[in-house]
Amino acid sequence: MKNSVKPLVLITTVIILLSYNPVIAQLKLPVIDGIANDIKKVVNDYPNQFINLMGDKIVENAQSTEYISVFNANGAEETTVTKYSANKNMCSWQALMLTTESFEKAKQKFRSLFNQLNNLSIRIGHENSRLKGEYKQPEEKKKFTFVVFSPEPENESTKRLKIEILIQALEPMEWKVKVMVYDREREDVERGIREE
Repeated sequence: MKNSVKPLVLITTVIILLSYNPVIAQLKLPVIDGIANDIKKVVNDYPNQFINLMGDKIVENAQSTEYISVFNANGAEETTVTKYSANKNMCSWQALMLTTESFEKAKQKFRSLFNQLNNLSIRIGHENSRLKGEYKQPEEKKKFTFVVFSPEPENESTKRLKIEILIQALEPMEWKVKVMVYDREREDVERGIREE
């Protein structure tokens, strides 16, 4: 009986020591701070025209009214909701994810966002869809690059829904990376940015 107690005590001691060893603790997988779950939450309010995400009014002009978003996406520098005057049913939610002087950092963020959103499963009402987009490689000489994700399969609830990531150069030497969720009625770009 004494011989069977020693191995049990030894195994218990090894388990306790390993659980307190900082080297072993470093082997744990890190929690990834992503935007995928946040986009799912934003898409859930898309049928409501983001009314549940809308905070105080920031600015109003002839074409649109911009509001602070009460829901801030993980890692976002700022988030806003825009309602368009020309079409009361059109709205958008935007998150500025990064402002940097480094094109390489902006490009990495753009790629990371693409990887998180492409093939993301979303649900509107009782319909399930997956976001599909085609990656475009950003180039420093271009002023902007964007990828538009569309839900597949498309249905009545999702036919106008678009999710977009954008990398844009601003003067003098600043790069911005954004995520947008918005309505699009036509194949031309509503925001005024033209295809490359």
